[in-house]
Amino acid sequence: MTSENDQEDWIREVPKVSNAYLQKFRLYETRSNFYMIGRSKDRSTWRVLKIDRSEPTELNITEDPTTYTEIECCELLKRIHDGNNPTGGLRFVTTCYGIVGFIKFLGPYYMLLITKRRKIGVICGHAVYAITKSEILPIPNSSVQPSVAYSKNENRYKKLLCSVDLTKDFYFSYSYRVMHSFQKNLSTHEKGQFLNETMFVWNEFLTSTIHNQLKNNLWTVALVYGYFKQVKLSIAEKDFKLTLIARRSRHYAGTRYLKRGVNEKGRVANDVETEQIVFEDVPEGCPVQISSVVQNRGSIPLFWSQETSRLNIKPDIILSKKDQKYNATRLHFENLVKRYGNPIIILNLIKTKEKRPRESLLRVEFANAIELINKDLPEENRLKFLHWDLNKYSRNKSTNVLALLGKVATYALNLTGLFYCQVIPNSISQDLTKSENFSVKPPQYQTGVLRTNCIDCLDRTNVAQFAYGWAALGRQLHTMGYIDTTVIELDSNLGEDLMKVYEKMGDTLALQYGGSAAHNKIFCQRRGQWKAATQSQEFFRTLQRYYSNAYMDGEKQDAINVFLGHYQPQIGKPALWELDSDQHYDVGSRGSNFFVEKTRMIKRSLSVGNMMFDGNVLGAIGMTQKNEEEMQSESLHEISCESDSTYPKETPNSDHVFYNRDSFNCSNFLDVDWLSSSGNSCEDETYERSTLVGSPMGGQSSENVVNEMCTFASDSEICDNVKGVKGGFSDRFAEWVTHGDIMFP
Repeated sequence: MTSENDQEDWIREVPKVSNAYLQKFRLYETRSNFYMIGRSKDRSTWRVLKIDRSEPTELNITEDPTTYTEIECCELLKRIHDGNNPTGGLRFVTTCYGIVGFIKFLGPYYMLLITKRRKIGVICGHAVYAITKSEILPIPNSSVQPSVAYSKNENRYKKLLCSVDLTKDFYFSYSYRVMHSFQKNLSTHEKGQFLNETMFVWNEFLTSTIHNQLKNNLWTVALVYGYFKQVKLSIAEKDFKLTLIARRSRHYAGTRYLKRGVNEKGRVANDVETEQIVFEDVPEGCPVQISSVVQNRGSIPLFWSQETSRLNIKPDIILSKKDQKYNATRLHFENLVKRYGNPIIILNLIKTKEKRPRESLLRVEFANAIELINKDLPEENRLKFLHWDLNKYSRNKSTNVLALLGKVATYALNLTGLFYCQVIPNSISQDLTKSENFSVKPPQYQTGVLRTNCIDCLDRTNVAQFAYGWAALGRQLHTMGYIDTTVIELDSNLGEDLMKVYEKMGDTLALQYGGSAAHNKIFCQRRGQWKAATQSQEFFRTLQRYYSNAYMDGEKQDAINVFLGHYQPQIGKPALWELDSDQHYDVGSRGSNFFVEKTRMIKRSLSVGNMMFDGNVLGAIGMTQKNEEEMQSESLHEISCESDSTYPKETPNSDHVFYNRDSFNCSNFLDVDWLSSSGNSCEDETYERSTLVGSPMGGQSSENVVNEMCTFASDSEICDNVKGVKGGFSDRFAEWVTHGDIMFP
């Protein structure tokens, strides 16, 4: 039987979003107003919103405070129709499922609506939806629309906005704060905090006007961008539901080469929070056990960049030295602590050793930043980090990379823990707690987070995030009583199913940021996929990513900046497409002085594949031959290899701390000797650069680039199909890059 103290260990339902009872809407119009009628799911509550159409460039929204019944609402519409008979009466426009927002370019305001939706999952009875169709409508009626509404630039801005495809990878919920983790949703219910956090709400700018006027979010939905997948899995003949959620930050958002590193506010590019939630598969209304775990990925938090190049598949890395005290890096980690608590664990997967130092120099700089930041932190709050060259070990056939990463994940989980609770519906809570057969497990909480990065935070990072999800799933199922151990065999059906979900997430996030699906070589090898098929797949993904980055990312970045409000058009100011890639960032809030401010310009290196520095600090181009040779010959204390697929395993709670003076490969939270306990050491291998990414390509045409790439393809017909007549690429290939379909049947 539960005691009074036990009753504090379970939760009575998951809190709903306030004002979340309107889920279906009908839009009507008269000559002077739009009328939106919203109703609750059970049709018991009806509300009315009025949008003025008589103002050519202003937005005036009024909410009727009255709550109507269905009959009363019909009578109201009839009165509105009769009152507007002389000008055409009341006309039905469309059924919709929420307002995405309002936006203004050079002329009138526009309204974005969700006109079709589909359910993609349920979290504790709260439905989550994706968008299947949306519409954009001008607010003013045609008689008062300004002439600029039909201008060439106005139409171009509209086209840019519409190129942000709301039907791909956006999701929302009316009653659940899907922009927050499960643990934070329950914590905010108890503490009343974080309610207004909008880091992952991509239409925050679009909804700001209506929210400011109405002071509520009754009519809008909060769109999260990333990935959402819910699947039913089983182990030991017991079913459970697994939900994998990726939330992409709207801060410093953009495409691969146009958004790198960190900005002055400590926001990093490609910042994505990943949450893995496991639910008991029980009938609705029954008590349910739930466990969740969160991890993070994000660009290396330094000031660095790469210039998009149509002639170079691997553009130069430009490292700025303007922040020698790493203040922006410090802000980034302070933000992570605010979001997740301590400890912050950093897994850095970039390369250790290269013929021409590129990634490895970022690695040294990152290690220096962490060392400097840690000097100012108390010992218990210091950043914990591990630098480990995933690319090197994935090349060694005797290395089980996933097993090694599983060990790292297990150790990280020992430090952060995970979230677990039991949720009991209000309708049965009193009766259930009186039962002698009812027992309550104490809740568990995650404190801290594992932050993983490589250069792009796509391919290698996704492999590491799967390993963490794999390790966490074993613990989640063990905590919920599904299995007796914390280990799930990687070769089991469950391990394969989990890998597929993470692989799909990796592909989705890579398409958003990098322009192609992720390179999944390790996953393909794990499944025993034919080597030639894997090589062919990797080749075409490389080609697709190169084409997207070189030819399409500029316009894609412009569309993102318009959607997020980073650029707001103004009459008399340069158009978005007339500015350099970084000049338009936050121009709307900088005012007229922005255009005379000093902007960060991208420098081009004359040498291919080198690291550059901007600012006043000498970089890799200025390195002496002696320094470069020293860089190549440094002894690297690397992690040994392991082929045991039963990892991750539990480790003793002892302090395995390893300090290494070599900043290339150092750790202050994990004993790498323990990690490599199998004794099968990996041989040091010199860095091999393929012709695909390392050949000097300066001055070559796009067609020559494709010709060089085709030296790797065994099927000459494939190369014949991708060589085109315009810019080295065929229309069919451009269509494939744009839509991501299978190019060759």
